[in-house]
Amino acid sequence: MDDLRETGFACAPGLRIEAHERLVALQFAQVAATLERIEAVMERLERRLWIAVYGVVAAIGAQAAQQIVGM
Repeated sequence: MDDLRETGFACAPGLRIEAHERLVALQFAQVAATLERIEAVMERLERRLWIAVYGVVAAIGAQAAQQIVGM
């Protein structure tokens, strides 16, 4: 496509294809950025989930320890 521009010849279909290629590249960049944000949110959510799991395990362990000590 760049060769056609250098010679000074640019037709409407060629320009349309080039514009479409630029648009598709922008869309892919936007999708990649969105996926990165989703992955970051998923990592935070996973971290929070593990904190909740460890909290529940700690609470159950504390109750078990209290029962053992209370006997």
